[in-house]
Amino acid sequence: MRLRVLLALLVSATSAFAQTDSSSSGPPAAGTRLRVQLSLLRLMGYTATLPPVENFTSGNRTIPAGTVVNAPVGVVDGSLDVFGTINGAAMVVDGNLRIHPGATVNGDAVTVRGRIANQGGVVTGETRSLGTFATGVDKTAAPPRTTMWALKLTLGWFAVLVIIGVGVMIFAEANLDGVVLALERGVGRSFGAGLLGQLLALPALALLCIGLALTILGVLLIPFAIVAYTIAVAGLVTLGFLAVARLSGAPLVSAPDLTPRGVNLRAMFIGLIGYFALWALAAAFTWHPIAGAALRMIALVITWVAATAGLGATLLSRAGTQRPGGRKARGAVSDEYAWQTPTPVSGVAAGSRRSRKPTAT
Repeated sequence: MRLRVLLALLVSATSAFAQTDSSSSGPPAAGTRLRVQLSLLRLMGYTATLPPVENFTSGNRTIPAGTVVNAPVGVVDGSLDVFGTINGAAMVVDGNLRIHPGATVNGDAVTVRGRIANQGGVVTGETRSLGTFATGVDKTAAPPRTTMWALKLTLGWFAVLVIIGVGVMIFAEANLDGVVLALERGVGRSFGAGLLGQLLALPALALLCIGLALTILGVLLIPFAIVAYTIAVAGLVTLGFLAVARLSGAPLVSAPDLTPRGVNLRAMFIGLIGYFALWALAAAFTWHPIAGAALRMIALVITWVAATAGLGATLLSRAGTQRPGGRKARGAVSDEYAWQTPTPVSGVAAGSRRSRKPTAT
């Protein structure tokens, strides 16, 4: 089994080294890359099921309904749709194999770095789907991710964060203010604290589980502790990211007629739009493998930096409960009224203040 997995990995790796080694006299399917892959597959025990090299075609291919092909069929760099009958094996390299209702494959159905979708047809032989990291059978091929799917996913996450943000503004606005103040004191300091918190998150969870495992009751509580710890970490990250979004959108808000809460809510909303605009742009280029991957990487890095800084500010402010100068503000008393002594009846007695004696002129 290990040898077969290794050979399957070699089959996948050959495309990286021989993408352009195609035969100059024949079709692209009869290139060196395909010959090497077929040779490796024969070593895996598929000698009787593999179509010869000359039976392969490049690009998408369709076997129409009512058509009978009395030979093995192979496709490379494309997908194969079978509506009719194939008296032999059907193999697809770097593509998907779809067997539609009423179709028949009198042989094995094999894909390399692709999926097999049997939608109601008949395969008399074995069904094998070889991937890069594993081998196995996949009869329920998932549809490819489209641009619309990526845009819907981005919009869904944006709606979830907006709902959470409104809830935080209603029930925990003071905590959000504390996290924003921690960010204003120093974004770099918050980023460092957030990075340290990410590095210590798993060790802290491990120490928590070890501490609970010391007692019999604690062992029973380990699953609940893991869930609670995960929820707590997710809550801290979300609170920090909302604070970063509010701080990012604050310079773009200019509405003197709004209340302070309205200004903060609008700033957070604008900040969230800015961050998710990056993901929406990346989702719009899902169809392009290079541009889409580059844009997703940029959006991921920017979002990670923002979430890390927000997490650090949340940790430094203790989830917004500790504000800069808060203790001093609570304990300081104005010198003008420091002499006053409160009484339970009249409130303040003004008899303890020392007055200066008038100086003789």
